[in-house]
Amino acid sequence: MSGHFQQTIEQIYRTESRRVLATLIRLLGDFDLAEEALHDAFVVALEKWPLDGLPRNPRAWLVSTGRFRAIDTLRKRARFNAALDKIADAIEREDQEAEDTGEQAIADDRLRLIFTCCHPALSPDAQIALTLREVCGLTTEEVASAFLTRPTAIAQRIVRAKAKIRDARIPYEIPSRDDLASRMDSVLQVVYLVFNEGYSASAGESVVRQDLSSDAIRLGRLLIELMPEPEVKGLLALMLLHESRRPARVSNDGEIILLEDQDRGKWNKDQISEGVDLVQQALQSKRFGPFTIQAAIAAVHAESESSEKTDWYQIVGLYDVLFKIEPSPVVELNRAVAVAMCDGPEAGIDLINSILARRELAEYHLIYAAKADLCRRAGRRQEAIDAYSRALKMVKQEPERKFLQRRLDELSVHL
Repeated sequence: MSGHFQQTIEQIYRTESRRVLATLIRLLGDFDLAEEALHDAFVVALEKWPLDGLPRNPRAWLVSTGRFRAIDTLRKRARFNAALDKIADAIEREDQEAEDTGEQAIADDRLRLIFTCCHPALSPDAQIALTLREVCGLTTEEVASAFLTRPTAIAQRIVRAKAKIRDARIPYEIPSRDDLASRMDSVLQVVYLVFNEGYSASAGESVVRQDLSSDAIRLGRLLIELMPEPEVKGLLALMLLHESRRPARVSNDGEIILLEDQDRGKWNKDQISEGVDLVQQALQSKRFGPFTIQAAIAAVHAESESSEKTDWYQIVGLYDVLFKIEPSPVVELNRAVAVAMCDGPEAGIDLINSILARRELAEYHLIYAAKADLCRRAGRRQEAIDAYSRALKMVKQEPERKFLQRRLDELSVHL
């Protein structure tokens, strides 16, 4: 196979595989069978496309091939389980219109899959883990990183969730409008976790995975079309405002650039404008939640000329509101950093130490990175070295590791 076709197929896999999987799950009604069919379809593509040329509609070709491969698989297994033959017959009899792979059908399929994965019969953790794995294609290790837990625990959680969907015959559908509101919180959490994994990849050679963050933003827009509620707008605003900084977050050689050092002229002004407008709409409704508050914090940053001119007191106040709505040690950590910008690094260090004293976030590398930076600013060099060293033992993202190592080296040189 030529390198050109190899790259083309790899690119199609990255951009289309989760969309194809969502449609195959609709057609086949089974997660594992659909995943196997997706794999088989790409194996066939690797064999046929270099010989026959790229299909006019690769996505439709993959769906059709995967569907027929699944039917063949069921027929072969039917000798051991006669019921599978009936299932294969039912799938084969499905009207050809069921294979519609137009943009709206794909959008509907992906939303169906999200709401199936986020069904209330599943635990909240299982909902999020399954959606990250099945809708967005994160590896088990990446999902585990998002949960700050072990990959084996996530793998077990996903297996149990699939079994629950199968055994309880959970429908693959978008819920009725009456049920939509109660199901939305889990979906919003999932979409934001997907965005976060794309905006700041949990591991690997790259800081960002733009395919995931773009995917999350598309899903956010779909959700607003489905249900234009304030908190859905708040989530999309938050993602757009963070995404607006992407061009300035990494140097040409892949090095991380902190918010305070970024060239704000590179920030995407269209995304900022849209994000700020959505924040204002959500806040005016008086029915907003934690995503809207986080978006309001991001908007303060986005509209500031520099780190020095940022209204840090307003940001601290917004974190106070956020903590009342959704208390968590991560919110406390972010507030501590904002307090340090208002009242000096010592004040921030005290707040971070109080979090660590409760043994919260003890395995979270960013708390040690934040403490190290504040200790560095306060002239507490040895404490900064210790904290940077602790963060380095935990970090999994290569550019972040290089950044922390560089800061540590700078301090060590001056000892």
